[in-house]
Amino acid sequence: MATIQQVAEAFSAHRFAETYPFLHPQVRWTLVGAARLEGREQVVQACEAALDQLSKSTQQVLRFKTVVGPDSVAVDAITRYVDKKWMTTIVSSCDVFEFAQGHLTAITSYTVEIPAGDLHR
Repeated sequence: MATIQQVAEAFSAHRFAETYPFLHPQVRWTLVGAARLEGREQVVQACEAALDQLSKSTQQVLRFKTVVGPDSVAVDAITRYVDKKWMTTIVSSCDVFEFAQGHLTAITSYTVEIPAGDLHR
């Protein structure tokens, strides 16, 4: 069985299929400022849609830091995305994961696009 850290890191690294077995049936995913998804089905649909979008770009992880507690994990990441037209987007994200009895019960995701110059601060 995967640890909560492994599940959280897989989700934040967009390896969603690895996390599906751990999703609680009533999992909540709050995309701060954008949406709130309720239930396993909605979360899986959003993950699959995200994978479709990600397939249209390459990704380079510039930062990936994990903090683990007894029943929660936070993953702080910065990723550079380059699409087929060579357009570059840099996204800073922080995902906070909550677990109960080995199931992922809640995800809160904060994301913001950042200028490339901010990477050196």
